[in-house]
Amino acid sequence: METAPGSPGIVNPTNKTRQRVKTPIPERADVVIVGAGPGGLTAGAYLAQHGLKVVIFDHHYVAGGCATMFTRGAQHERYTFDVGLHYIGDCGPEGRIPRILRDLDLSLDFREMDPDGFDTLVFPDLEFKIPASMDLYQERLNALFPSEKKGIARYMRLVREVAHMGQQSSLRGDQMRSAGMVWQALTKGRLVARHQQSTIGAFLDTCTQDPRLRAIILGQSGDYGLPPSRVSALLHCGLAAHYFAGAYYPQGGGQAISDQLADTIEAHGGSIVLRCGIDKILVQDGRMVGVRTAMVRGAHHEVRAPVVISNADLKLTLEDLIDPEHLPSTLVQRSEKFEMAAAIFMCFLGVRGDMRERGMRNCNYWVFDDYDMEELYARVARGETNPRCAYITSASIKDLGTAGHAPEGVTSVEIMTVLPGEASAWGVSSADLKSGRYRQDGAYLEKKHRVEEDLISTLDRVFPGSAADICFRESATPVTHSRYTRASGGTGYGIAATPEQFMGNRPGYRLPIQGGYLAGASTRAGHGIVGAMISGVNVAKRVARDMGRPLKSDSR
Repeated sequence: METAPGSPGIVNPTNKTRQRVKTPIPERADVVIVGAGPGGLTAGAYLAQHGLKVVIFDHHYVAGGCATMFTRGAQHERYTFDVGLHYIGDCGPEGRIPRILRDLDLSLDFREMDPDGFDTLVFPDLEFKIPASMDLYQERLNALFPSEKKGIARYMRLVREVAHMGQQSSLRGDQMRSAGMVWQALTKGRLVARHQQSTIGAFLDTCTQDPRLRAIILGQSGDYGLPPSRVSALLHCGLAAHYFAGAYYPQGGGQAISDQLADTIEAHGGSIVLRCGIDKILVQDGRMVGVRTAMVRGAHHEVRAPVVISNADLKLTLEDLIDPEHLPSTLVQRSEKFEMAAAIFMCFLGVRGDMRERGMRNCNYWVFDDYDMEELYARVARGETNPRCAYITSASIKDLGTAGHAPEGVTSVEIMTVLPGEASAWGVSSADLKSGRYRQDGAYLEKKHRVEEDLISTLDRVFPGSAADICFRESATPVTHSRYTRASGGTGYGIAATPEQFMGNRPGYRLPIQGGYLAGASTRAGHGIVGAMISGVNVAKRVARDMGRPLKSDSR
């Protein structure tokens, strides 16, 4: 695709890698943060801006966790692909992420995706565009399923109640404990109160039995990686409401958010140390005293700090980084039983020409083999790696005019699918995952190639002729995700958002160790980029309050 002369370009994700790999490891800090994902970076930015000495460690070579990008090709023919941020909701001027950035004196341009259909669902004999409007969405469902209007109205009532309660919670903070919130629940959240422990599958049973209508309602399930029989009804509706407030893509890609947060930490005297994982979180006499790094620069290093925030994978934190004798046995046992969401296989492509000429709009395409969402995830649970759905998107189109997504005359395309995340499903042992030897294993590479071919075939079916014009291709399995982020089960969604693991049933921000805290996708704020960033805000507030230095912000 062509880029206008003088147009903004993408900053190379590794622009500060060399500097941060060589960052001196301090002996002491006020706050140590394990993991430079969105939650850790957000917490670190707030606390560093507040005058605390913050140091963040991450074993990856780029700061940002799932909100990172990577490059391929020489300077004149460079591709830059997103790893985990492909669209986010509610990024108007008063949206959650813009408000968080504004608290930190930061700003970022967000490109709105097609409001008439930011997500397009493609089934064998039906296509449905999801607009950024609850009313228009309901109108389209009513027109397509006129005999199901009553059930559609019931479903939309729950979505609206969840959206309303979420707005009220945002205005009052993350804990809905005031008398006003109780009144809101009694008067405007009756379905919410009644279905706090329901799955969306069980709730839809009270609305409709039409398989096509149910499939449309569940068409964005890849955003949380669970079947209708397992996902919380409130999580499903909250995610739908999140995007009804508009779907956006950050100018310059997902790395732009991470870079601004990381730069803020360093501008306020904090440190980010990359390619330096944490071996242990140190506890003494029932309180945090710091961390010990993995082997780096020929030695383990200890950093002393009265506060440690783990933004690392939750199971890794509770079962490995902290020695179990320092935690209640019930918490460790609970961690061992955590259910994880499904994982994502990603295919990154360069396609010659402008994909808009083939009909690709500024939206995401969710393509399904059939209408049975339950069976889709049942296959994943059985360890099958044959894709039955695909998510197709293009940063070149979403971020039109920004140089660097693909070489001139080429469109970048990303295709994803939900697949098993456990390394064993890909024939990879834990030892080979840790060493990286699996990348030369013939059976693994063959399985990876087969999935890639399947996804390219789906792209060609939706946009005929695309496959013949592919000039770049590379793929990443869930095993790749585990290697870079140390995520349990290869998932970027954290623990699954089942009713048993949602809202108050999800871990809070304080560990049962003085000075110990949690941030990230598995905490109470929820998964996704916005959930992780909100967790960073919430944990930063708790740390500052516990240190007698409360934060002020408008990003609740």
